[in-house]
Amino acid sequence: MPEGQTGQRIDVYETRRFTKALAKLPRDVLKVIEDEIDAIIADPSIGEQKKGDLRFLRVHKFSLNTQLMLIGYSWLENKLELYLLSLGTHENFYLQQKLHRKADLKLIE
Repeated sequence: MPEGQTGQRIDVYETRRFTKALAKLPRDVLKVIEDEIDAIIADPSIGEQKKGDLRFLRVHKFSLNTQLMLIGYSWLENKLELYLLSLGTHENFYLQQKLHRKADLKLIE
C-alpha cells in the first residue's frame, strides 16, 4: 500500500476497465503512466473535481507524446481509498464515464 502526502497508508483499487487499458499499452508508456499514478497517490487532490452526475470523479490530465491523456479516479479521504476508474484520451472519455457511472458508484460504495 502506497503512502500519501500525510504519510498514512492509502488503499489503491483498479477497475477492470482501467487494468485492461493499461494492458494494451507499450512498456515505455506504462512507465509514464505509473509516474502519473504515483503523483496522484502523493496528492489525491491533484485532479480536477467534476460536477453534476460525475461529481464522484476526479480527472488528472497529462500529456503523453503530444496527446492529452486522462486518468479518472475517485478519492475517499475518510477511508483513505483511491479508486483508479479509467484511462484514455479526451475523445469520448466523459461519455464513457457516464455510461459506467452506476458500476463505478457501486464499486466505490
